[in-house]
Amino acid sequence: MDSFEFNKFAGAGLAAVLALLAINVGTDMAYKPVKPEKPSYVVQGVEADPSEAAAPAAEAEKPIAFYLASADASKGEAIFKKCGACHNNDKGGANGIGPNLYGIVGKGHAQAAGFGYSESLAGMKGKPWSWDELNAWLKNPKEYAPGTKMAFAGISKPEDRAALLAWLNSKSDKPLPLPEAPAEEAAEAAPAADAAAPAADAAAAPAQ
Repeated sequence: MDSFEFNKFAGAGLAAVLALLAINVGTDMAYKPVKPEKPSYVVQGVEADPSEAAAPAAEAEKPIAFYLASADASKGEAIFKKCGACHNNDKGGANGIGPNLYGIVGKGHAQAAGFGYSESLAGMKGKPWSWDELNAWLKNPKEYAPGTKMAFAGISKPEDRAALLAWLNSKSDKPLPLPEAPAEEAAEAAPAADAAAPAADAAAAPAQ
């Protein structure tokens, strides 16, 4: 191959490289990505930007008596359908995968005859199923009784737990009276009064 032929191939190769470079630069200019101000998703474990406002804290759950004051027992009957696959709540009904729940409100733990309770619940035998105890159980059975055989994850909404408890209470020969709702106004007024006292003392000090 003479030098003239070599120069033609070298020139063609150089032209191809320059053409690819021009296309690459032109593409970057035409389709330059724009970074969003905020990410469209959050990666767990990565700290948030301190400049971003903190999300409002979830409202603290009130005592179950507060929700029982306005509980709808008919809604509780619908919620019980989640439990009906394992539990019977008819008077004199047989145990299923779980024990019969007729009259459960106020009844002692591990009282269903012939049912094989887990060791944790058997250890509470006779302890009354109070409103608070039943609420804690329905909220998170595995936390209430570690090692329990019940696979149910629990009911997260306190309003739903209260509705279910109101309905279960009606399935009894002697339904218990619903607990009185806590006096929220008095509970909230007390911290305000305590906070106002130092200010009043400070204002009175110069006069003394």
